[in-house]
Amino acid sequence: MNRQVAVIIGVGGMGRAVAERVGAGARLLVADFDQESLDSVTERLRDQGHDVTPQRVDVSSRESVAALAARAASLGEVRSVVHTAGLSPVQAPVPAILAVDLLGVALVLEEFGQVVAAGGAGVVIASMAGHFQPALSGDDALRLATVPAGELLSLPVTAESRFADSGSAYGFAKQANHLRVQAASTAWGARGARINSISPGVIATPMGRAELDSEHGAIMKAMVDASNAGRVGTPADIAAAVDFLLGPAAAFISGTDLLVDGGVIAAARTGRLG
Repeated sequence: MNRQVAVIIGVGGMGRAVAERVGAGARLLVADFDQESLDSVTERLRDQGHDVTPQRVDVSSRESVAALAARAASLGEVRSVVHTAGLSPVQAPVPAILAVDLLGVALVLEEFGQVVAAGGAGVVIASMAGHFQPALSGDDALRLATVPAGELLSLPVTAESRFADSGSAYGFAKQANHLRVQAASTAWGARGARINSISPGVIATPMGRAELDSEHGAIMKAMVDASNAGRVGTPADIAAAVDFLLGPAAAFISGTDLLVDGGVIAAARTGRLG
């Protein structure tokens, strides 16, 4: 029997929770840039009884992402691909944000779109920050969605000089993630697979806590207070949404973004958040 493979890219708080939620019975391939984190999560998952293969990856490198996709295909049928890897504004400057959060997503969509099995599904973790961005022109949106990944950072709209700081680059990259997922759904669909994105709100991960402790923390706390949920999210909240989008109950859902933000965007768009 050909084993089903679940690929989790990024083993931070959300990635680890997703692996624990969807890994039972599958052959898990977990990947991360940080070797120490990768080793620690691999040990934890094995202690829980999971069949785990670790591989270091640099998502901003096509060669590295292609090698990860090839490794996944060698393990069995690639049925689940979850991309959680990313950098936050407090972690990196503009060039790194664009390389990892924009280019990295595009490379994962392209390379895994060539190996995902029929009946498979993927989820990209974007961010509610993408929903706060101003609308792009039709031409810019189309180019961001459809140019080959290798050309993304050469577009005028992605020039580093356009971004005042890492936060603006981050929101833009997440907006572009939504567009890339929409476009990729056609290629994935040709293989009988689906691809969607999730836009988390403020989540209680190390990255999320760092953002709450940053100079923008007061704004984020106000968002949480104005939301329907009135609390920060947990990695388990995101893992549950990922599990749904990967599963048969979501068989008619592809090329879309699911907000899992506790109602922050709804509060912003209806005037509850000043």
